[in-house]
Amino acid sequence: MLFTRTLLKRHTVLPGFDLALGFTLFYLGLIVLIPLSAAFLKTFTMTWPAFWEAVATPRVVASYKLTFGASLAAAALNALFGLVVAWVLVRYEFPFKRIVDALVDLPFALPTAVAGIALTALYAENGWVGSWLPFKVAFTPIGVFVALTFIGLPFVVRTLQPVLEDIHKELEEAAATLGASRWQTFSRVIFPILMPALLTGFALAFARALGEYGSVIFIAGNMPMVSEITPLLIITKLEQYDYAGATAIAVVMLLAAFAMLLAINALQAWTRAKQGR
Repeated sequence: MLFTRTLLKRHTVLPGFDLALGFTLFYLGLIVLIPLSAAFLKTFTMTWPAFWEAVATPRVVASYKLTFGASLAAAALNALFGLVVAWVLVRYEFPFKRIVDALVDLPFALPTAVAGIALTALYAENGWVGSWLPFKVAFTPIGVFVALTFIGLPFVVRTLQPVLEDIHKELEEAAATLGASRWQTFSRVIFPILMPALLTGFALAFARALGEYGSVIFIAGNMPMVSEITPLLIITKLEQYDYAGATAIAVVMLLAAFAMLLAINALQAWTRAKQGR
């Protein structure tokens, strides 16, 4: 107990552990816990039949499938290509590298409504890209997937870049001297080091995609049972003054997202423990 107290009260750059911890808990409670608890409290005012009717209608279930399915698919694709982009930016020198690196952050800086309008103009049937495609993208679930992929890529790239920069090339050279091929070096030396960061980037991209609204509603078409996302349903119920129904759907989204993120964090912890052994 004495050792624990000594660790908690050791000198740090920011003075006052009690004050800093108190401010941290207050800020998290004010910004995170109170709004989330308000959603749960509003939902608890509903009876179970009313709650089930609000969250389990065919239209709402269809929006769940689209939102979670497109978010998972977009995060998985970003994890794959985000790794490639981060690898190129860290390991290679080429003309206009700084411009390419800056373009990765464009979805961060671009207003979501602007992104949605731009993607819709590009992928519409008469758009620059959509007119050349053999299938329809805008106003379909594929358009939702495209928008979520666009806004999620920076999370994976920016999470992987610092880890790649810290990997010493001596590790690859040592593997090569031991007879490992390039693929063996990557799969057995590099990739295990990158795995926790890759899972973190995947989780961030997935969480960002779940709550995306502005860039999706333009390209989705918002057709019920086809291309309607869950955040749009929540907004629709709020506009209809159905606050209890909106918070009920929000609570389902929150619980499902929390369960998935908890599973990803558990996988991260297992990966780090395995590497520690």
